[in-house]
Amino acid sequence: MIGKTVIPFGPQHAVFPEPFHWRLVMEEERVLDAIPGIGYMHRGIEQLATRMEFAKTLFLAERVCGICSFMHALAYAESLEKLMDVEVPPRAKYLRTIWAELARLQSHLLWIGLAADAFGFESLFMQAWRVREYVMDMVEFTEGGRVMTSSVTIGGVRRDLHEEAIEFLLENLDKLEVGFEEVYQVFTEDPLIKHRTVGVGILSKEDSIRLGAVGPTLRGSGVAQDMRMLGYAAYGELEFQPVVEDSCDSYARMVVRLKECFQSINLIRQAIKKLPDGDVLVKVRGKPEGEVVTRIEQPRGELLYYIKANGTKSLERFRIRTPTLSNLPPLMHMIKGACLADVPVITLSIDTCIACTER
Repeated sequence: MIGKTVIPFGPQHAVFPEPFHWRLVMEEERVLDAIPGIGYMHRGIEQLATRMEFAKTLFLAERVCGICSFMHALAYAESLEKLMDVEVPPRAKYLRTIWAELARLQSHLLWIGLAADAFGFESLFMQAWRVREYVMDMVEFTEGGRVMTSSVTIGGVRRDLHEEAIEFLLENLDKLEVGFEEVYQVFTEDPLIKHRTVGVGILSKEDSIRLGAVGPTLRGSGVAQDMRMLGYAAYGELEFQPVVEDSCDSYARMVVRLKECFQSINLIRQAIKKLPDGDVLVKVRGKPEGEVVTRIEQPRGELLYYIKANGTKSLERFRIRTPTLSNLPPLMHMIKGACLADVPVITLSIDTCIACTER
């Protein structure tokens, strides 16, 4: 009679950029159950936010996660603007969109490099991150920093794009597109990558909806849901349709991210072409009061901010639901029944962001 074995997976593992832990119940090479262990990075950010002035909490939100920093700042600023009935200038909305798509590009390209490394393709890993440097150069040139840029503020943005910056963006977008095309071809055509991802980590359309998947994990199962369709920032004025794949496996989730890189390049070009003149910031007076829920599309999926304010200088409640938290139940479902050798690839396919999840 074959017995069951419980083995640890993580918190330190080659596919985990941050600490995360699985307890895998195994029968030979087959996973019978997967139990996640979280809490290695808890920093008490939500509680700290209720003890700070609401304007300074913007910098705290930005530091929830380095890779997702711009998206957290954007979600927080949009939340406060709803509570305080602030109308952001049109030019600022477009600038937010440009920088949000640059943030999406650098996040996706980082994941693409990590995926190449997990497959054992060291040269492809370096190629993906070499291409990513075009994005980081654009972020640094237009926002003043590579990670924590503090470009977003309540009422608009702190910086503007001058003609030299716009020319720099357009020039580097062309270089990025050419370089990324080579990476895209390898990922979508290489037989070894297909062998590791096609048919691995199946998440049906019905299960993805039932289990609450978001982002590329959901769109890789054939569901055209993307928070950018809500029209926040300037997305409502740009031509945009969610990238969807319907093979419901790790390959589909990978292809969604690859195609979204081309989509982000297109959205940035659209936003630059339509960029209106005018101010980039309005003065904000008073203190927030009431409750609000804001949803935006982080690179990994839907990011939800809940804020409750009572008219004082500090928030009464600050709550974040991140895409990785939403994707953990689908991930547990995908791992059950899989081979042990496929667990790293399936886990990588949802692009975990543990810093955002555990705060």
